[in-house]
Amino acid sequence: MRIWLKEMRDNRSLTQEEVAKLSGISRSHYTHIEQGNKTPSVEVAKRIARTLKFEWVIFFEKTCSLEEQKQAI
Repeated sequence: MRIWLKEMRDNRSLTQEEVAKLSGISRSHYTHIEQGNKTPSVEVAKRIARTLKFEWVIFFEKTCSLEEQKQAI
């Protein structure tokens, strides 16, 4: 799970549905990103970051999720 992303969403008092809508993606896609099951494309990362007011590159500075590590093996 990307705890930092959930914290940023909670700090803005937004639901997953609201972030997804404001970012132009489906709620399920956003949920997978927040849970760490998927890594967003650069464009989606930029849109989510714009919605939640943070630098988009943070998605790619953090270590990948456990699920992503399993898929790489």
